[in-house]
Amino acid sequence: MPKMKTKSSAKKRFRLTASGKVRANVGYKQHGMRKRPNKMIRQARGTMILCDSDARIVKSYMPNG
Repeated sequence: MPKMKTKSSAKKRFRLTASGKVRANVGYKQHGMRKRPNKMIRQARGTMILCDSDARIVKSYMPNG
């Protein structure tokens, strides 16, 4: 059997928490921040936990955790 491979883009963008949830960066904050509301900029700080349907997809990209 060949090895199961992790998608390189997924391992750079996501990481798993100790309880098995997927943590990701919040999007839409690389450029063009002048036109975005201040509330959106504040809420996009740090990271977020993905919803279950998205987390299932990401976990399939990272079979080894």
